[in-house]
Amino acid sequence: MENTLQTLDWVVLGGYFAILFAVAIWVIIQKNRNTEDYFLAGRNVGWFVIGASIFASNIGSEHVVGLAGTGAESGMPMAHYELHAWIVLLLGWLFLPFYMRSGSFTMPEFLEKRFDAKSRWFLSIFSIIGYVLTKVSVTIYAGGIVVSSLLGFTFFEGAIITVVVTGLYTVLGGMRAVIYTEALQTIVLILGSLLLTYKGFEAIGSWEELKTLAGAEHFNMWRPASDPEYPWTGMVFGGAIVGIWYWCTDQYIVQRTLAAHNIEIGRRGAIFGAYLKILPIFIFLIPGIIAYALSQKGVLSYEKADQVFPVLVQTLLPTGLKGLVAGGLMAALMSSLASVFNSSSTLFTIDIFKKLYPETSEKRLVRIGQIATAVVVVLGMAWIPIMEKIGGGTLYRYLQSVQSYIAPPITTVFLLGILWKRVNAQGAIATLFFGLLMATVRIIAELTYLDDNGQLIDGASGFLATYADINFAHMAIFMFIACVFVCIGVSLATAPQSEAKLAGLTFGTLTEEQKASAKNSYAIWDVVASVALVLFIIGILFYFQG
Repeated sequence: MENTLQTLDWVVLGGYFAILFAVAIWVIIQKNRNTEDYFLAGRNVGWFVIGASIFASNIGSEHVVGLAGTGAESGMPMAHYELHAWIVLLLGWLFLPFYMRSGSFTMPEFLEKRFDAKSRWFLSIFSIIGYVLTKVSVTIYAGGIVVSSLLGFTFFEGAIITVVVTGLYTVLGGMRAVIYTEALQTIVLILGSLLLTYKGFEAIGSWEELKTLAGAEHFNMWRPASDPEYPWTGMVFGGAIVGIWYWCTDQYIVQRTLAAHNIEIGRRGAIFGAYLKILPIFIFLIPGIIAYALSQKGVLSYEKADQVFPVLVQTLLPTGLKGLVAGGLMAALMSSLASVFNSSSTLFTIDIFKKLYPETSEKRLVRIGQIATAVVVVLGMAWIPIMEKIGGGTLYRYLQSVQSYIAPPITTVFLLGILWKRVNAQGAIATLFFGLLMATVRIIAELTYLDDNGQLIDGASGFLATYADINFAHMAIFMFIACVFVCIGVSLATAPQSEAKLAGLTFGTLTEEQKASAKNSYAIWDVVASVALVLFIIGILFYFQG
């Protein structure tokens, strides 16, 4: 979007930032008295804000730009990931009651209560390293690109501005600042993107015209199981395994629902977030297909898929609306970065520092949380020169695949841990280390035997070459099955945990009082809204068959 913002666009963009910082300052003035205030916003957040925050945390600027580019290049297959809305429902209905019943601040803390301290340490350290090297780095890279193209700065200056501005209100305001600014950012992002979609259809003429210009293959979500990029088996089953890890067990997302006053509010936040999760199909993917169709008509052109979203903005939007969409991109970027800063800080403070120094006062823990956030900000900035050298394309592809390798063991341990009381601490830690070993071997094999385009190097053969060449989504399925066998096998070969320790933490140990409380934690409208969403998802799956 270089050189496209006019005076009115700057006024709109400036207005957005003025409101954003007014909200942040209002929240910061409220003060954070203890860790519950700083890390979980005092557990007093409403369902609308929780749902909006879940959506904003998920949608980063690289997501916006990447999804539109994928829509132009490949069409609808990536919609399978956006239809993970049903998994967000799973968070509200299956996982959240156990998390809230345990009183946990973090996912590693829940693992300790369900299993033992070893599992907690593993997930804490693993998550923090993963956040700094993946979520922080990718978001900062995208931020550098977006800010430099919007405001005319260099990549490095753009990245620094993004990190410092976002880090400032995250450090000072904690979770409350993050979650309330995300609610505002969600509104801006959705409005801006809906306007772009509307303008796109105005340029095309109609839905039927779009289907004719783009071709049937662009509207087919169901590619053959042998498809090298988007096999339907990998998208549906492998995607679900990754989805359960991301939406139901990752601190980055779950922390938003834990900020609710009770299970009922948290679940409604998850239901609302699930509805919002479907929107990217209509506001990012389909605009990408519109861009492809318009290029077929000769209305616009782009050299690379990543240029699709900016080119659409340049071509379709009038002055003023460009500023709004620019604000939407900034919103997507800043909300993702603020979320990962806050989640990393929570994990370090609660799962590492407090574990090592249990007598630390609440006031000091809040201060440690602020320092931890600042450290993550500094680490993110230190990573910028490396990011600049590596570049976005190759790294982003590897990061997408890496999620498919780290998800299976964590999904296995949380899912089986809640569903079956016989799974024990020995089974959990064995599964986590086994999964880490499989993931490490896979990544080393990829780096050794695949070229920059993800293809096998000429002459590569043997077990490791074959292991490296399995589609990443199929790899998630194989790893999950292996992890389930390890988890069950080791658990059955060792002594069961005492039911007293497991009380309320797994289905087999719920008391009659807890079962009654669970039944009273939802109304008929919660059920109706959830069933309606599932039916809508099924409808989309049937409609987009090419």
